[in-house]
Amino acid sequence: MNTDQSNQEAYRRITESQPVLSDIKYAREVFPSLGPRHLLHAGPPIEWEKMCGPLQAAIAGALIFEEEAADEKEARAMAANGRVKFAPCHSMGAVGPMTGIISRNMPLFEVLCRTSGRRVYSTINEGLGKVMRFGANDSEVIRHQKWLAGVLAPALKKALHHRPIDLRQIMAQALAMGDEMHQRNVAASSLFLRSIAPGLVGAAIEPDNLAGVVDFIAGNEQFFLNLAMAASKVMADAAADIPGSTVVTAMARNGTNFGIKVSCLGDRWFTAPVETPEGLFFPGYSQEDANPDMGDSSITETVGLGGVAMAASPAVVAFVGAGKARDAEAITFEMMEIAVGQSPHLRIPSLDFAGVPTGIDVRRVVETGILPVINTGIAHHKPGVGQVGAGVVHPPMACFVAALEALVERGASQ
Repeated sequence: MNTDQSNQEAYRRITESQPVLSDIKYAREVFPSLGPRHLLHAGPPIEWEKMCGPLQAAIAGALIFEEEAADEKEARAMAANGRVKFAPCHSMGAVGPMTGIISRNMPLFEVLCRTSGRRVYSTINEGLGKVMRFGANDSEVIRHQKWLAGVLAPALKKALHHRPIDLRQIMAQALAMGDEMHQRNVAASSLFLRSIAPGLVGAAIEPDNLAGVVDFIAGNEQFFLNLAMAASKVMADAAADIPGSTVVTAMARNGTNFGIKVSCLGDRWFTAPVETPEGLFFPGYSQEDANPDMGDSSITETVGLGGVAMAASPAVVAFVGAGKARDAEAITFEMMEIAVGQSPHLRIPSLDFAGVPTGIDVRRVVETGILPVINTGIAHHKPGVGQVGAGVVHPPMACFVAALEALVERGASQ
């Protein structure tokens, strides 16, 4: 196959993927090599000394959660002295938003692709406010993590027994209801609750726990984000390792670097310094408070959701400071110029039901100078403050140029 044919195969595999939420498992069950001092993080590989403040603080929180450290001071000393191992979530078939921390006793969504049989994992969304993914790590945060692991996860697992939930169907419906599945998941989270509710009611869960679980999901408009991420990863992974394909299979950031992967180049990361998002800030905060971009959540844009599908979500346009509704349509049309095709399943009503742009082609990005648009939450650069706004960000062009150069060396760009 030539490159165009290889890219059409990548596009076919992405669009034919059928992700379903199949189970809830703990990281120790699916990653047996993950020891108590071995943590996964968002973005490409990074050393402790180069990590941003929120990522270091989240690592400290995970060590406290795992009872490997008594407090933040001890946890930081352990990490600084090389007594903690780090790896990207993507290296283990997982994704996590913002800092993306996964430790062995954290519960994970298991998403199965019915087409390929591939399984990927993501953390369970913690909710808004003071949470570990933004670097918070005090006793309240640790208690909440233990509730997620000890109450929410078992309840969801019981509810899913013999009742897998079709995530592609939810995403298709949510696009028609104004979500783009990155910064806006209002409809998707509501649809998920409707899907899981019968299982929760029939699972003989202790009444107080059931009430707490339902209240938590209903009160968390971003609950579906982590599910959208896992669904997107299982779709993107389907396009990996196709000889000659120049389709992007991952985009991720760790607060220091942005990294991409390309189908025919396997697990190799192409990285460059990450940018700081620009957008709108909550009262009392400004651009000076913003942390450089971080998180694996840009996997949604990798398969055509998030900022790439901005036209589907008029409400998110104002939230991220992207202009007016017509500007959102222009962004999505522009994204079509760097995509291999349009999804036959994930469609945008306002564009006469055109499919979301699917399969970012490294060659087209470099040739046109058009970079993918990523919708993102903006974290405060100080650990634990949390989200202070929302905006848009672009990957560095240097990532795509480096990948194209590697492709040229292999003769894959012809």
